[in-house]
Amino acid sequence: MIHTLNISTPKRDAMLDITHMVQQYVDKTNLQDGYCIIYVPHTTAGLTINENADPDVQRDMLYALDKAYPRQADYRHFEGNSAAHIKASTVGFQQTVLINAGKLLLGRWQGIYFCEFDGPRQRQVFISIFGEK
Repeated sequence: MIHTLNISTPKRDAMLDITHMVQQYVDKTNLQDGYCIIYVPHTTAGLTINENADPDVQRDMLYALDKAYPRQADYRHFEGNSAAHIKASTVGFQQTVLINAGKLLLGRWQGIYFCEFDGPRQRQVFISIFGEK
């Protein structure tokens, strides 16, 4: 079964912590042990797992991605969002997280982030879980 999260992104580049949304879905399924696949079906958005204690980490990540892939460069894509496509491919479109005792098995400082690179937009995130109840 696939669950869909609908996300409204606030600006062109953003990292939104969706850990609680994913955990809420895991809670509803009563799954105790297994794994969770989180997937983004967009070419200008991605998913990453990173620190969720200091918001400067997300700011620094977006800053570094902008330096590596500036919005304006000698791109040929007619829509003008090539940097967003490159950032999304760099970050990736899927994450897999283990589930143990009904909880996402993340490190103390880890969170699951939806990464927007071409917003603001309405986006979707698909979640599928597998395992034993």
